[in-house]
Amino acid sequence: MSKKRILIVEDHPIFRLGLTELINQEEDLEVCGSAMDVSEAWSEIKRLKPDLIIADITLRKSNGIDLVKAVNKQYANLPVLVLSMHDELLYAERAIHGGARGYITKQDAMENVVTAVRDVLNNKIYLEDHMKDRILFGLAGGGPRDRSPLERLTDRELEVFRMIGQGFSTREIADRLHLSIKTIGTYRERIKEKLNLKHASELVRYAVHWAKFGRWIPDDVV
Repeated sequence: MSKKRILIVEDHPIFRLGLTELINQEEDLEVCGSAMDVSEAWSEIKRLKPDLIIADITLRKSNGIDLVKAVNKQYANLPVLVLSMHDELLYAERAIHGGARGYITKQDAMENVVTAVRDVLNNKIYLEDHMKDRILFGLAGGGPRDRSPLERLTDRELEVFRMIGQGFSTREIADRLHLSIKTIGTYRERIKEKLNLKHASELVRYAVHWAKFGRWIPDDVV
């Protein structure tokens, strides 16, 4: 029986190695290669022709959501399973909207990644049980629920917000996203407006809290 080939796009070597060892224990699955960012991923997709991609949604030099959208557009039959460690409901909805066939948090991945991979390869959408009902209900246009203020941000604004929280300067963000410093400054102003933040110090404080804890800063911490 031929093995299904999996490409892992993940910039943390130890976590990538752990996933690889788990998957390679299965008789019908194998990790055929890995990439650390979107640029490497495209080269490996063309070279290796994998059956499935596991992609971290937050890569050091690029945005995993951008990769999901591009793969869905250019390789419609190549499924992507997304990994994430931040604000799971927010990112899960964006990943599924972008064309991902599954979503799994890093906290859950070591126990359930093989199950997730098999579901996606069998043309199912994988979502962790505790978020499945909430996400599907929202995608179906269900009633109101508690929503993060970050849902007001576009994918690019959210990426800039994440990088601010990780301590990157405006110039560093511009270099990593291949955009001008002026453009990043515009994104910062839009983020402040959408999140009702008045000062740059507030923006940094909220971004750092979100990057550290993976959730919006509670009112009692403000």
